Amino acid sequence: MEIESEPYVRLTTLRQLHQVMADMNTARSLADTLQTVADGVVNGLGYELACVNLVRPDGDLVVAAFSGNSAAEALITGRVGSRDSWERRLNMGERWGDLVFIPHTEGWVLDDDDVPQWYTDGPAPRFEDEWHPSDRLFAPMYTPGAPGGTCGELLGVLSVDRPRNGRRPGAWGREALQMYAFQAAIAISNARLRANMQRALVRLEREQQALRASEESFRQAFEYAPSGMAIAEMGGDQHGRILRTNDALCRLLGRPASAMRRYSFSDLVHPEDIGTLLRTSAEGGRAELRLGRRDGTYVWVSLRNSVVADAADGPRFLLTHVEDIEERKRRELQLAHRASHDSLTGLPNSAELRSRLSARLCRRPQTAYPGEVASLDAAYGSPGFDAIGHDFDFPAAVKAYDTYDHHVHTVAPEGDRDDGTKGLAVLFCDLDGFKSINDRFGHNAGDAVLIEVARRLSNGVRDGDTVARLGGDEFVILADGLGRADAQDLAVRLRNEIIQPIRAEGRAVRVGASFGIGWAHCGMTADEVLKSADERMYVEKRSRPKQHRRAG
Repeated sequence: MEIESEPYVRLTTLRQLHQVMADMNTARSLADTLQTVADGVVNGLGYELACVNLVRPDGDLVVAAFSGNSAAEALITGRVGSRDSWERRLNMGERWGDLVFIPHTEGWVLDDDDVPQWYTDGPAPRFEDEWHPSDRLFAPMYTPGAPGGTCGELLGVLSVDRPRNGRRPGAWGREALQMYAFQAAIAISNARLRANMQRALVRLEREQQALRASEESFRQAFEYAPSGMAIAEMGGDQHGRILRTNDALCRLLGRPASAMRRYSFSDLVHPEDIGTLLRTSAEGGRAELRLGRRDGTYVWVSLRNSVVADAADGPRFLLTHVEDIEERKRRELQLAHRASHDSLTGLPNSAELRSRLSARLCRRPQTAYPGEVASLDAAYGSPGFDAIGHDFDFPAAVKAYDTYDHHVHTVAPEGDRDDGTKGLAVLFCDLDGFKSINDRFGHNAGDAVLIEVARRLSNGVRDGDTVARLGGDEFVILADGLGRADAQDLAVRLRNEIIQPIRAEGRAVRVGASFGIGWAHCGMTADEVLKSADERMYVEKRSRPKQHRRAG
């Protein structure tokens, strides 16, 4: 009878295995798969209790699912056994293929380890293959690999207990449990993969949502920023080409966005500021310069750069913030102009005059000129040495300008005759009769006279010459490239312009002018040059009869 029923039992078992395997491969989540694996042992393989012990990332094993006894399930589910204790169990007992059977005669040594376990009561075995309540049977589950699965990593362990027939499993039962553990490992691996993919998809979706939100936030911040913004290419043949601009920058420069994409900032910058732009560092660089508007005018802006890289560290872009500083720059230029110019006449003041004059002079002349040897001896103490003891070089032929160390030396004509040398003439002008106008007609009339004299002096010199008000009724003219005769002619022309009647406070008044002509050359200070011209002016003033110092 048993022999005739054996095929029927096997067929029934196969059908049950097929069903439970189908169930665990169609479970919707990892937790459902683990519970289906445990239930399949009870429902398909004929055991009363089954436990799925799953390897955690730290290597220990946790009771992930239990089936067959609700009290035992509540007691041990979620508890953890150390990897060392589990390795001890899997390395002792009898090997039934991939299965490990630990009979009650050996298992008592495991009663006190940290692996979660349950105890079942029952009578002692009455025959050799009867199941003892303290027998243990484990089916290791390995990640899919070579046939038999033994080459993979340990994924978990199925613990089973109390076969319903009360006997230790035979060859067929052992094979069925081993096959089931193999399929369970595949189902759990697939469930984990699906779970990881689902988590990855959720994370990716969240990242994409965050990226879209960030892109939208950047777009709005870029488009609606109150100051100009631009994105330009960085590197390659098109380095610096503008890719995108916001409305504020288009309005600032009076150019449409489509036109802006044809330019780079180097195309728009003022020619005098191109060096400033090129010196500006791309990463966090700042610069203040002028950009060209569509109407041909320029506007002062502050540029601030930052580098933007894409997620794959691929092509990088330059994000440029453009702030309109025209008003601030205008105020700064006004303040600088006020600090360096006379508030009444608008001419350069005394400080600016000395600055311009000092910029042309150096205190260590590298070339001595034949006519200047005596004065150099007097200035520096001994013939042939400069102020710090270096030898002078006396060239045979002397030129008007000698270039040394990026400085063009300023020289002066010699003697009282015009020898053809061109130098920097310094004309010191003092008005004659100005005090009487102030005394008779008041300071308003005096101010009107000073303003008109400043205008006439400015109109009477060349572009590039400097007319400055030294203070009171004293003016100074710096005129470069003049010989002695040229300087004297200039003084005469300016004096003739000044003596013309001036309308002040409703009446015509006249002032005269005395001019002293000094010459600047390297080795002198600005104050020495001005003092020399001042002294010559007083010599000229005293040499003229009083009645000729001013006209009517």
